[in-house]
Amino acid sequence: MQIANSYDYQSNPATKDTPWIRRIFITIAVLFMIVMLVFPLLAVFYEAFKNGWQLYIASLVEPEAQQAIKLTLLTAAIVLPINMVMGIAIAWLVTRYHFKGKQLVTTLLDLPFSVSPVVAGLMFILLFGLNSPIGGWLEGMGFQVIFAVPGIVLATLFVTFPFVARELIPLMQTQGDSEEQAALTLGASGWQTFWHVTLPNIKWALLYGLILTNARAMGEFGAVSVVSGHIRGETNTMPLLVEIAYNDYNFTAAFALSSLLAALALVTLLVQQVMTKLQDRKFAKSERLVSAPQLPVSANATVMSTADNESDSTK
Repeated sequence: MQIANSYDYQSNPATKDTPWIRRIFITIAVLFMIVMLVFPLLAVFYEAFKNGWQLYIASLVEPEAQQAIKLTLLTAAIVLPINMVMGIAIAWLVTRYHFKGKQLVTTLLDLPFSVSPVVAGLMFILLFGLNSPIGGWLEGMGFQVIFAVPGIVLATLFVTFPFVARELIPLMQTQGDSEEQAALTLGASGWQTFWHVTLPNIKWALLYGLILTNARAMGEFGAVSVVSGHIRGETNTMPLLVEIAYNDYNFTAAFALSSLLAALALVTLLVQQVMTKLQDRKFAKSERLVSAPQLPVSANATVMSTADNESDSTK
């Protein structure tokens, strides 16, 4: 969210850097990003297309690759709406209610950031594995969690859970609930207030959170690797199949799938940039409307008086 009238570090003579210092900082930053981000990305695409388009396409249309792509997209499609609903609910709970244990809730929200994804996968195996009471009962009911699609979805949900809520909470705390209280005072119901007041105010942050969630869901490796079982043609997502293909010395298939994942990440970044531009335009437009010169009250009175005199003379 853009902040108006933010402090400009370089406009103040006391904190302004000399030109050569700025050039050094810019050069270091650009070189670091080129070496760490651009060169590896170009290398992936080069290796993927090195042997030609035909072999690249053939690597992606193999049944195992197609299954991995479908499973990755299916997992993301399941995780996104769940994270959206739960993220909004938790953000609403944290920002609109005061209760004992509120700090504990916000602390637990960051747990997936601090726990290793591999440890998260092991936790789900302990909870839903065949040797656990819950897992054994579910297996007896004919519902398998670990080494199946439900386990992959649960592991992905765990690692992506905080993104939406963490995007919404600071924004909702800054906005407050004055508009919602005004809508309720005017007779709006709870759902009407949410759809017409709350949701439009948080839509950009919500979309940012969903974009981050989608990117993490498609690229998750550690937790999914533990709970999937690496069953070929069944529980391998795209990141897992990349590792398998590379270990099997099938470098073309490994880099082809890697390039597809990289392309999806680039599309995600492009969507985020477009959304940022749209938000900036909307913010600039609202700023222009607010700062537009208003007709003084005395001028309004003069215009109204002139109009009344003209009306009387006409009569």
